[in-house]
Amino acid sequence: MTTVADVMTPGVESTSSTEVLCDAARTMREGDFGSMPVVDDGRLVGVLTDRDIVVRAVAERRDPAGVRVGEVASREPVTVAPGDALDDAMELMARHRVRRLPVVEGGRLVGVVSQADIALGAKEAKTGAVVEQISQPTSVARER
Repeated sequence: MTTVADVMTPGVESTSSTEVLCDAARTMREGDFGSMPVVDDGRLVGVLTDRDIVVRAVAERRDPAGVRVGEVASREPVTVAPGDALDDAMELMARHRVRRLPVVEGGRLVGVVSQADIALGAKEAKTGAVVEQISQPTSVARER
């Protein structure tokens, strides 16, 4: 059985809930990633996505230089543990329509597993099915 630990990316970039939003957005741009774990005192407390920035800050005409990450980040993210089966992680991604899952052990962030990680570690057909389901429009996904 392939586990999350077999394919995850350890030591990922993270932000804190008190970081200024524009600084976190700059880190995301420089790292070329669309989401970043939010970690306070070593514990995962949320995930900041590019969508969070647009919907909860920019669309509300909030000044990104005056907003803290914790004010707009998604709370209670879907997570997996390093020992979880890769098939289970793929199913969670499809069900929750996310491209990345924080990997948590004892409440602490130890890495992230992404579609790309899974594509390298899983069977092509199964990966294609997950990517297809994640990429469906919201109305189609709700019908399932």
